[in-house]
Amino acid sequence: MAQQATMEEAHAQPPAATTGSRAVRALTRPRVLRSLISLVIVLGGWELVGQFVLTNKLFFVPLSDVLRALVELWEKGELQRHIGASFKAIGYGMALAIVIGVAFGIVMGASRTVADYTEVYLNALYSTPLVAIAPLLILWLGIGIASKIAVVFLISVFPIVISTASGVRNVEHHYLDVARAFGATRNQIVAKVMIPAALPFVLTGVRLAIGRAIVGVVVGELFGANAGLGYLIYTSGQTFDVPSLFAGVLCLAFAGVSLTWMLQKLEARLVRWKPAPLED
Repeated sequence: MAQQATMEEAHAQPPAATTGSRAVRALTRPRVLRSLISLVIVLGGWELVGQFVLTNKLFFVPLSDVLRALVELWEKGELQRHIGASFKAIGYGMALAIVIGVAFGIVMGASRTVADYTEVYLNALYSTPLVAIAPLLILWLGIGIASKIAVVFLISVFPIVISTASGVRNVEHHYLDVARAFGATRNQIVAKVMIPAALPFVLTGVRLAIGRAIVGVVVGELFGANAGLGYLIYTSGQTFDVPSLFAGVLCLAFAGVSLTWMLQKLEARLVRWKPAPLED
């Protein structure tokens, strides 16, 4: 009986060890190691340049000063307020862009008639610097969150529409032939063949839109706002508070990397049939 209890305890312990070993293996993967090494080099170079090369703190500051500014802003509650304002606008704007962009992209890709009527306007708007109309949106909608949502939506919806339409149009013909051979209707072909096949294109469009959304919210906050990371960057620049300025930039960069990484993980789960990249 004692031997059996010992064996049961031995079998009960591996899951925790397995979880720990999985985390260690994840950190020791070549891709993760390369990313960590490059991050350490860049951050270390930033600190050294700020300490010994660009010593005028009106133009550049070392990383340690930026981290100190982040801690001070967090303790005052200012950083949470600015992050909350920016990410609320990004969240609402991106949600609208994904819903409308994917829906319109599917219709545009599946219907040649719709594409003929709308493609010229889509290309014209996509090539137009929509950032230039941010002051007009702020004039119409005020300096509150509504104008920032509008800027984020307008600047991020077009990559989603274009990528989704391209994905629907580039479905392999033998998938469509098989669906037609089994008597599928047009709506069934769109819902069960075109949309799943276009999913990698949709996620690529969303990934491209994330960077544009971050740029859009900063531009909107630069032109008129009372909170947000763009507002923090603007006011810090006006008062020559370079550490706080870099703190806002660092938060935006971290947000872009984090959101892109999460989307890549989602893509790996949703698009399991997509070939994995080759390892060096």
